Amino acid sequence: MASTITQLEHPKAVSHSEWLAARKDLLAKEKEFTRQRDELSRLRRELPWEKVEEEYVFEGSKGKETLADLFDGRSQLIIYHFMFAPGWSEGCKSCSYLADHFDGPTIHLAHRDVTLAVVSRASIAEIEAFKKRMGWKFHWASSFGTDFNYDYHVSFSAEQRAAGKVNYNYAEIESPLEELPGLSAFYKDASGDIFHTYSTYTRGLDIFVGAYNFLDHAPKGRDEERLAHSMAWVRHHDKYDRGYFVDPMQTYVEPAKVSGSCCSGEHHG
Repeated sequence: MASTITQLEHPKAVSHSEWLAARKDLLAKEKEFTRQRDELSRLRRELPWEKVEEEYVFEGSKGKETLADLFDGRSQLIIYHFMFAPGWSEGCKSCSYLADHFDGPTIHLAHRDVTLAVVSRASIAEIEAFKKRMGWKFHWASSFGTDFNYDYHVSFSAEQRAAGKVNYNYAEIESPLEELPGLSAFYKDASGDIFHTYSTYTRGLDIFVGAYNFLDHAPKGRDEERLAHSMAWVRHHDKYDRGYFVDPMQTYVEPAKVSGSCCSGEHHG
C-alpha cells in the first residue's frame, strides 16, 4: 500500500439513536447542498454564449474532422482537454484517472443529445497508441497544428511560460507547465453556427471524477491532506502494484519527452 495512507482516528462509538440523530443533522446539510448545486447548474445554463468564429480542423482516427464534425450529429458537445503534448511518452496520469470514467457515460449522453469527445495536442499516432494501451473506446482527436488548445487556455507556448504568467482558469497565474486540464461545452444550432457555452478548469473538474465521489463517502475520504500534490498517489491504471510507493513531497511532473520526437510542441499561430 502507499506509504501516505493514514490510520484513521475515528470518533467514539455511540448508540444507534445517537448515530441516527447525528446522521439526520448531516442529512439536512446534504439536502441544502443539493439545492445549492441545482441552483448553480441553473445559473450555468443561463450564461451567455460566444460564437465560435475559428475554423478548427482536427485529426481523428479516420482523418480530418472539423469542430462541427465532433458533434457527431448532435446539438451539444462536451470536450475534455486532455494533457498530452506532442512528444510526450504518455498522457498525463491525472487526466488518465479522469478519462477512466468516460466510456461508461458516452452511450447515455448520446441519448440526451450530447457528444463527449477528447482533444489533445499530441499527434493522432501518439494518441491512438496510448488509447490502445489504456483500453479506452471514447473519441479522441488531435489538435496538433491548430490554435484550439491555446484559444481555450489549456496549452502554453515556451514564450508564454518564459514571460512568467499564463492565462488559466480566468486569471493570470505562474505555471511552468506546457499543458493544463480543462473541459469546454459547445452548442450547434440548426443553421450550423457553433457557440462556446462554458469552460471549467482545476477543481471545477472534480465533479467528473467518479472515483473521488466514492472516496468522499468513505470513512477516510480522499486521504490526500499530507501530499504536496493532491493527486501524487494516482497512477495510470496499468501501473498500480501491491507495493507502490507515494512520495508525499512529490509535485506534479509532466510525462517525459520521447527522445528524437519529430513533433514540435509549440504554438501553431
